[in-house]
Amino acid sequence: MEIWPAIDIREGRCVRLLRGDFAAETSFGDPVEVALSLAAAGAARLHVVDLDGARTGVPANSAKVLEIAAATGLPLQCGGGIRHEEQAAALLEAGVERVVLGTAALFEPSLLARLARRFEGRVVVGLDYRGAGQELAVRGWREQSGLGLEEALAALEPLPLAGLVVTDISRDGTAAGPALATYRRLLSQTTLPLLASGGIGTTDHLSELALLEEGGRRLAGAIVGRALLEGRFSLRQAEKAAGRRAG
Repeated sequence: MEIWPAIDIREGRCVRLLRGDFAAETSFGDPVEVALSLAAAGAARLHVVDLDGARTGVPANSAKVLEIAAATGLPLQCGGGIRHEEQAAALLEAGVERVVLGTAALFEPSLLARLARRFEGRVVVGLDYRGAGQELAVRGWREQSGLGLEEALAALEPLPLAGLVVTDISRDGTAAGPALATYRRLLSQTTLPLLASGGIGTTDHLSELALLEEGGRRLAGAIVGRALLEGRFSLRQAEKAAGRRAG
């Protein structure tokens, strides 16, 4: 299981939100410096989100994202406000390894299909759900989509996607533990690579995710944000818990 350290950018700063609440923000300074420190610690890849773009639909931190890519030389998985083909293409052609579509993936399926086929294996879909009914949230998690997690999953199955990032919003930033039962169920419902996100606060949480298996399938990765930034554990410890080694 791959570890994807997360860097969320808001107004040019690296921040973490609690359950997606923009009023509950913790700042960790310059995102390029954070990225370089993660690279020095052995990160093999980074998950970067433009929070301003996710909220408004207009990417606002693309220059900072590309600066991170150039400074670290690491493969980046980048999302936040990517809702047009030219936006995705510009990032992919400028050095970003993968783009993550959330709102556009749900509401513009033809756009997602074109991008997935044009950039095969480089497009990821973010499925962020809230509540017992697992309804998907959109537009920076500010609105509900009316679509359920499993309903969306079935529609995505035929596409040549790089993977799916599935986030339980109620757990995001809490360190309360990941949604193990949900990920186990999803492993049996899709052949697409699954990345877990939300609630990871200990290396035990990572070990539990790495050991999940259903029908011979395991999670492809886990996205870790606040826990690494706050020093709850090191990247090397995270990689060991996930059954990998930091570089």
